[in-house]
Amino acid sequence: MHGPTPPLPLPTDRLHFAMPPLHESAEDERRHRKERLAGALRIFGRAGFEDGVSGHITARDPEYTDCFWVNPFGMPFKHVTVDDLVLANQDGQVIEGRYHVNQAAFTVHAQVHAARPDVVAVAHCHSVYGRALAALGDLIDPLTQESCAFYEDLALYDAYTGVTVDAQEGRRIAAALGSRKALVLRNHGLLTVADSVDAAAWWFLSLERCCQVQLTAKAAGRPVLIDHKAAVATREQLGGDLVAWINYQPLWQDISRAEPDLLG
Repeated sequence: MHGPTPPLPLPTDRLHFAMPPLHESAEDERRHRKERLAGALRIFGRAGFEDGVSGHITARDPEYTDCFWVNPFGMPFKHVTVDDLVLANQDGQVIEGRYHVNQAAFTVHAQVHAARPDVVAVAHCHSVYGRALAALGDLIDPLTQESCAFYEDLALYDAYTGVTVDAQEGRRIAAALGSRKALVLRNHGLLTVADSVDAAAWWFLSLERCCQVQLTAKAAGRPVLIDHKAAVATREQLGGDLVAWINYQPLWQDISRAEPDLLG
């Protein structure tokens, strides 16, 4: 005697799968980027990436492409709303908003944005494990699936010159980054870039965890490296900004539902 016939699977075109949105106007895209920027800052605040007034995420304006939205100077990440965000030009002058920007940090972001027209967002914070790896002057080894996303796509800025306040130093940092998605600033911290706020934030979060895993594994023993061929293949599968965007969506859903006031 046969049991009940199992239901047929639904057609895949009826299943929801989030993809980056298309915008009908610059105004709509601006609003979207600002919402994601405020959300990413709150997520970074939850993660403990804030250290005094250090740490920034910038997002290029979709219309005025040499201007960038950034968190206001001195405001806790976990309190930022869309309405608090500041628009500054490439010289760090405030164009829109009620607050100052951190000129030292903005100098680096502006030069990275200028050197990389493909980049929408830049994230830089003084996270604990990122700073620990930076103090060693090390890069991420291919130890896990996640770390392979950064394999041969992560550079080291092998210098420390104090607080960056001039454009020339910012240009050197941008040159060290080159076409890669991430940079270890020796004795300083981490920096990530991407074609969306979501992806740049995800790369920073993932890179910080990779730093934690690597430091923990090396403290415990001698880690086994993933071989070059497998590391490259994994990077090709997982190292693109679209994959980062997709990975970030549960974090966005959580922060936007739990803290809807971030939308201003």
